[in-house]
Amino acid sequence: MKSLPVGRLYYSISEVSDLIGVKPHVLRYWETQFKMLRPKKGRGGARMYRRRDVETLYEIKQLLYDQRFTIAGARRRILDGKQEDGKDQIELPFSKLDREEMMRSLKADMEGLLTMLRDEAMVAKPKGRARR
Repeated sequence: MKSLPVGRLYYSISEVSDLIGVKPHVLRYWETQFKMLRPKKGRGGARMYRRRDVETLYEIKQLLYDQRFTIAGARRRILDGKQEDGKDQIELPFSKLDREEMMRSLKADMEGLLTMLRDEAMVAKPKGRARR
């Protein structure tokens, strides 16, 4: 991929087409197949791609053209990659029994909280108005 011009927030479809190395109609088709591609559109309906859109398009091109993925496979790979990137939690090695015990405990705690909330709602509920 050619380098993106520095200091710009948006790139036109023709610029992105030249950078990625595919024709504009291919980019428009990919937008229909990859829901994570949603470039903004200007007043006249012209697409305005951000840097992250261009990076995603380059990744799509790599998967489809170089690694020979199908569109469905490329979509799955990109979505899986985004889920892994956003993983901020540490995987803890619980055994199945530990997990079941934890779930029972959490369920009991949640039911207790729900009961408390219902009780508070009943106490806070105003009495019916007297008729005149």
